[in-house]
Amino acid sequence: MKTQVFKGHIIYTDGPDRFEVHENSYIVVKNGTIEDVCESLPTDYADTPIHDFGNALIIPGFYDMHNHAGQYLQCGTGMTKQLLEWLNDYTYKLEADLADKAYATKVYRAFTRDLLRYGTLGACTFATTSEKGTACLFEAFKEIGIRAFVGKVNMVRNAPDFILEDTDASIESNLALISRYQSDSKVKPILTPRFAPTSSEASLKRLGEIARAHNIPVQSHISENKDEIAWVHSLYPWAENYASVYGKFGLYGHVPTLMAHAVYLTPDEIELSRNENVYLVHCPDSNINVRSGIAPIKQYMTQGLKVTLGSDIAGGHKIQMNEAIVRAIQSSKLLSLSQKDAQISLSEAFYLATAAGGAFFGSVGKLKSGYAFDALVIDDHPLYKDRYSVLDRLEKFIYTGDDRWISARFIEGQLLEL
Repeated sequence: MKTQVFKGHIIYTDGPDRFEVHENSYIVVKNGTIEDVCESLPTDYADTPIHDFGNALIIPGFYDMHNHAGQYLQCGTGMTKQLLEWLNDYTYKLEADLADKAYATKVYRAFTRDLLRYGTLGACTFATTSEKGTACLFEAFKEIGIRAFVGKVNMVRNAPDFILEDTDASIESNLALISRYQSDSKVKPILTPRFAPTSSEASLKRLGEIARAHNIPVQSHISENKDEIAWVHSLYPWAENYASVYGKFGLYGHVPTLMAHAVYLTPDEIELSRNENVYLVHCPDSNINVRSGIAPIKQYMTQGLKVTLGSDIAGGHKIQMNEAIVRAIQSSKLLSLSQKDAQISLSEAFYLATAAGGAFFGSVGKLKSGYAFDALVIDDHPLYKDRYSVLDRLEKFIYTGDDRWISARFIEGQLLEL
């Protein structure tokens, strides 16, 4: 049994309401899993070499629960457009080009490397409709070593012909990728209908059947903006609401389910979202960029819904999850001007980006006994170390830090190299 000991200022959130802080403490890791967190090292480990990070911070890695790898090169373009015109003017051509294996490999290697560079140790990501291109994304994640759920995008209507596929081809591609990657320990498939408007009842039905038969999780979008919601109602007039479109076909909590945005959930949709398998993904940057609105995530959390955090690149323009934390707090402050008790705290936002998202992957996202040692070492400026508390230093990293502040990245105790 491999035993490792790490020392530093250990900070994480066990729940959203406060930070757990262990200054100048030790983490004992056995076979990649945390055995103990203690202020003094037990004598049993007296002869174990210590990875002593001195005055640095040790925090959980970040989990980006919604992003589009197929849009990564598009970050920062078309930012004055609304969602549907942005997709048609910028996104679909780029995604079509990523069917080329050589090009997809080059782009996805850059994407996964930048995730790791900025401290994201787990990601749930959309590829494109191309099976071959999506396989390149699986391989890029396996190569870099971080956790991922990778989805081949399923689109059968309401988009340019060059990006669409028929239902049979879509289903066959999903099954092929599931067969190839489901047994991987860190990089796994996730069923990915882009959203209800580019799906059909037949395609959603068959994806739901696959989800239940193979126990594959699901990711999609819900209630991102008002025009989209009206479009869904026109396409599925029988549905009581947007969530019930997915629900009818076994794609809303029947298996672990990620639904991005959720800006305008109705009371009935909130009730449907209480399902323990439903994770709402707040994407504040993209909601601002494409003028969608601000999701009332404090309300959702108070009502017992599971909320996580995503960069949503390229609707979001930054891949860094510390930026997503900041924007979540800032957005909630703006919403609090019109909605009482809407503001979230730093610990709540940090929890969304670490422990809440990590739960979708398993026992990750916390630095406590029984959890994988997936962690970042934050080594900030000596002037900050001398003047500020460890929590002030963490806040400073979240608001002003970048990859240069991250001196080490670990998955299950293994140091990952860029």
